[in-house]
Amino acid sequence: MSMHEPLKKELVVLNIGGVALEVATMHRPGDGPPIVFLHGFGSTKEDYADIVHYPALGGRPVIAYDAPGCGETRCADLSKVSIPFLVATAKAVLAHFNVDRFHFVGHSMGGLTALMLAHESPQRVASFIDIEGNVAPEDCFLSRQVVDYPSADTQSFFDDFIERNWHSPYYSSALYASNLRHKVRADAVRGIFTSMVELSDHGDLMTKFLSLPFPRMFMYGEQNASLSYLPHILRNGVQLAPIPHSGHFPMYSNPVCMWERIAEFLA
Repeated sequence: MSMHEPLKKELVVLNIGGVALEVATMHRPGDGPPIVFLHGFGSTKEDYADIVHYPALGGRPVIAYDAPGCGETRCADLSKVSIPFLVATAKAVLAHFNVDRFHFVGHSMGGLTALMLAHESPQRVASFIDIEGNVAPEDCFLSRQVVDYPSADTQSFFDDFIERNWHSPYYSSALYASNLRHKVRADAVRGIFTSMVELSDHGDLMTKFLSLPFPRMFMYGEQNASLSYLPHILRNGVQLAPIPHSGHFPMYSNPVCMWERIAEFLA
């Protein structure tokens, strides 16, 4: 298997609970369980396309896709999009590719989606790299804005959310904010954020995360090194991967270090 096995794009037609989806995927074949990447809110599958440039990850199969409401994926009813809907989508994509066992890499919203699926079917997961995915109420610094800045109008909430993020003092925030309008449908925002806050506050996520029976790594930007639970998860067998010169978006701020840590962990 050449390290330069290219990623292939494919549109996968699915129906999730009566909602028609055309899921934009990218994938490549390889040896062993695939690495399944779930992107965060406001991002796309292309966050992970550079895997083809890292020899240490050459030969590994890859699956990534744009979540409903994001990127090039088309969703017939954006009001239905929530974390449980994203979990159902992930299961359907895995079924389409006939994947039984896999490595999970999930960022933020994708990390929470991965956690919920891994908790439901732990025997399917070989390992889990959680890139600042929600495990506690304090992780809702983006999603809780739906509560802290209420707006009756979806579009005006989204406009204000973009503006606040543009001015955020964290690495890559302006870059992230400038892409949001192109990468997310405004009508998907409320359902995603509301369910993320609900699960983070009441879903017992830390217990779920710490009870997973396979190797886990929690990756975070050095600007978020003050997360209160980091010592606790380290004591409970989770590897920590602090990424220098980074906030919530290591794939934008310091991708070289991010890929090195992913490759080391999977090795």
